[in-house]
Amino acid sequence: MTPSIRASRSTSLRLATGLLLLLGAWSITSAQTDDSVYFQYSPLGGWPAAEWVLGNNQFSARFRQESDSTFHWVSLADSSGAVSWRAPDLNPGSPIDLKIDGAEINANTQLRLVNQRGSELGNGGKGWELVFRDFAERYEISLLLQVYPGHPVLRQQLRVRNLKGLRIFVTANNILSYAPVLDDTDYRVFRVNQWSTVPTDRNFETVTTTLSKPMRRVAMQTGAGGKQCAWLAILKNDNSGLFAGWEFDGHADAFVERGEDLLSLNVSPRSLMHPVEPSAVYEAPAAFLGIFNGDWDEAGYRTQRYAEAALAMPVADAKFPYMAWDSWGYGMEINEEKLKREVDLAAKAGVELFIVDLGWAKQIGDWEEDPEKFPSGLRSFSDYVHAKGLKFGLHFVPSEAMATSQVLQEHPEWACSTNYNYHGAVSLALGDTAVQDWVIEQAVNVIQKYKVDWVLQDGQTMVKECTNENLSYDPRDWNYAGDFGLNRILTEIQGRTPNTLWENCANGGNMMTFRMLRNYVTSITNDASGSLGSRQGLYGASFPFPLRYTDRYMPSVPINDYNTRSFIFGGPWILMNQLAELDGDSLAFLRAEIDAYKTVRESIRDSKVLHLTPRPANGRTDAIQSYHAGLDEAVAVVVRNATLNDVFTLRFRDLVPENTYRVSFQTDTRSYLMTGEQLMADGVSVNLPERESGEIVYARPLAP
Repeated sequence: MTPSIRASRSTSLRLATGLLLLLGAWSITSAQTDDSVYFQYSPLGGWPAAEWVLGNNQFSARFRQESDSTFHWVSLADSSGAVSWRAPDLNPGSPIDLKIDGAEINANTQLRLVNQRGSELGNGGKGWELVFRDFAERYEISLLLQVYPGHPVLRQQLRVRNLKGLRIFVTANNILSYAPVLDDTDYRVFRVNQWSTVPTDRNFETVTTTLSKPMRRVAMQTGAGGKQCAWLAILKNDNSGLFAGWEFDGHADAFVERGEDLLSLNVSPRSLMHPVEPSAVYEAPAAFLGIFNGDWDEAGYRTQRYAEAALAMPVADAKFPYMAWDSWGYGMEINEEKLKREVDLAAKAGVELFIVDLGWAKQIGDWEEDPEKFPSGLRSFSDYVHAKGLKFGLHFVPSEAMATSQVLQEHPEWACSTNYNYHGAVSLALGDTAVQDWVIEQAVNVIQKYKVDWVLQDGQTMVKECTNENLSYDPRDWNYAGDFGLNRILTEIQGRTPNTLWENCANGGNMMTFRMLRNYVTSITNDASGSLGSRQGLYGASFPFPLRYTDRYMPSVPINDYNTRSFIFGGPWILMNQLAELDGDSLAFLRAEIDAYKTVRESIRDSKVLHLTPRPANGRTDAIQSYHAGLDEAVAVVVRNATLNDVFTLRFRDLVPENTYRVSFQTDTRSYLMTGEQLMADGVSVNLPERESGEIVYARPLAP
């Protein structure tokens, strides 16, 4: 549809510089459609006062420049008015919040609007860029705002151009700086820890804190090697809520604090000391803020649907998430003879992706196959995998090299000042341009030489504290430089090998950010931590992230319904069993479970996740459900973990009350016809005869 441009109050704006801007209220799609995205500019009385409103049929965000030339946010609200967050009249915050050479630029800074322009994004999204300059003409500050149809989410990013004739330093940047006025109610803050083995209770544990009195504070440390995922949600007693996520793989500090009158939300990259040369640009990490009405499942669902529309690496294959097998069940004791046996059995079982894990190369950093393990060559083995109809995956560690590797023998200065001890390797300074160039060439060569369809990226803390001198970045800026370096590596490799998919594994799920979604098609949430650990990882990670970003590694455990059904719900299911050691009955059961996984994976992938019980734990029966609104279909997995009761009452959620569903089970032969109202109110009994057992329950609409 042709964009329409309507004057809101004036079709022109008088600027001190005489610059004429194209202004007005932009309606990029028809205002009558349900998915319209709009942007309105309204000059107010008293130059340069003006107001911007942008949004869609779900929500609106409002910003204002006052007559004293300060710029700030005003409100974030849904279209019905049920959810509203507003700035205070005095001392409001601003999405422009940073320090340059120690000087603050924020809601109290006088700025001059010099330009604004719109842009088209993918999936119907629209962007607007507001360009300001300080009155001393030292900096040009661009605020990028983005909205997508059907999503009550505002994405924002800041760019700063150095207009001075000498280098400047960005020394701090609050990438989310909002402080709405408090209502007379409690506020609950919900967040999710990253993967952890020590203590195991932190393994994607969900944590809720009630802010019921002034100065109560929740602090988070996110990014590579951090403690929490880069996401949080806030809920008031009336079930109106706010959620936020940030796109930074480096170390970031976030906090939510309840003061006397305001609720402050702030997210800042740590150790920022970024040099910006004359005419160069500092690009801040992006972040987003959304609103919801409901519970934590609703906050997660809103986040996930937005992430898939606006942020996530696309996957064209409708069969994704894949059924995979990984060689780590053998550790590094692999060779082509063993693996060919596994390829044959994996193909018969229905596996689609075969991954050769750590141990295939001469050593970490020398990225050629070990000729003793692969006497026919790794390319020959890759061809064997492809001939069986499977995709070929390979483990690759871009951020590490052994001290005896050729690269560190030739470039010892590339060794990071902090060593993270990944399998005895030395950490590399990924913030350095020369290191990045070397990694890019190594990865492209490996992918092309061995015809790699899938890269299992691993490493210990992908953004490392590297304060080396005499490299291409300022050592004080290691955090930003490391984040930039990692993302440059991934972007350039993927640009040169576009058909190869990447899996995020930062020594487990230790880099769960929304920048990660842009570079990978999935992420690990269970690093061989067992069946209970798998369900715990899925439980927590499926709040902030789309389900395809919850891949799970199943170690060498018995093939029974407790273990397989602990892994069947979520993203890629990755086996590590030595298939050659399984008997015929186990292989047959595994094949049937893989068939069940393939039957429901697309429905589950695109569904809302509903956490029906508390977090899985020993001595509990846990249940998790998906609901696909387009198919009107629900799938639930129920697992008994050494409880006394062998029957569990499963109450579905989010079904259409008046619709009739056929209820069936994967193991149990019973079948029922029940209304959505019955299934949600009374539920259905699930038989779990063994102390450790699992069942899959389906609720599908009755065919007309």
